[in-house]
Amino acid sequence: MSMRLGTDLVTVDRRGDVAYVRLSRPDKHNALNWPLMKGLLRAARAMRRDRTLRAVILHGEGPSFCSGLDFPEVTRQPGEIVRAFVSGGARGTNRFQEVCWAWRRLPVPVIAAIHGHCFGGGVQLALAADFRYATPDCEMSVLEARWGLIPDMSGSVTLRELMPIDQAKRLTMTGMRIDGREALALNLVTGVADDPMAEAEALVDALRERSPDSVAATKALFQRNWVAPEEEAFQTERRLQTRILMGSNQRIALKAGLAKKTPKFGARLFGFGG
Repeated sequence: MSMRLGTDLVTVDRRGDVAYVRLSRPDKHNALNWPLMKGLLRAARAMRRDRTLRAVILHGEGPSFCSGLDFPEVTRQPGEIVRAFVSGGARGTNRFQEVCWAWRRLPVPVIAAIHGHCFGGGVQLALAADFRYATPDCEMSVLEARWGLIPDMSGSVTLRELMPIDQAKRLTMTGMRIDGREALALNLVTGVADDPMAEAEALVDALRERSPDSVAATKALFQRNWVAPEEEAFQTERRLQTRILMGSNQRIALKAGLAKKTPKFGARLFGFGG
């Protein structure tokens, strides 16, 4: 199943219980313009309540995953920039941040398959995925330094999850370019492979063997607890585990585990979205 979500620049191909979300602006290395960003938002929001969905794979059409914000095109609409920047209120994500953070809100694993250029906003989109597989020769850069800016599409949160502060500062202050192997050494990607899509699909196959409620709750657990105080973290553990124990998928997992059989899970019962 293929869906067009208000723009020709983002396509969602549903293959069974997996959604393949393709950035489709290959002539511009999938640079983020207004239609592409709106398409990403619509795609994420459309999938958020789908209880039959097990995983999402983000990838780019053509020579690159995403070369970052299309500054020449985006800056032609300064009023739109202001509206996007101030949207969401003082405590919420604005529209630029939500383009990336919307994928963290999905209650299923999101995997980015990276090749070619992955710059600026493209890096922040990839980091907002739960897992990232990259080609050895891909190029990654927190490129905002080139424009005299800082990463402001959720990158300050996702970078701190993955690397020491001095490395994050070095990447961001210099805008240096690194390849896939260097990105792996810095913990920016989950793995490096000549075919990152195959690696993403192999991970999806492994995740299918686990309860969709357990997988969703695990995403929520770490998302909420990674920097939370201990008391709050323990309460979150307890609440999420209680909900899982009330569902049929946990009983299916237990029964199959005891019988040493492959479990056949039902649809995800709970949202758990951020």
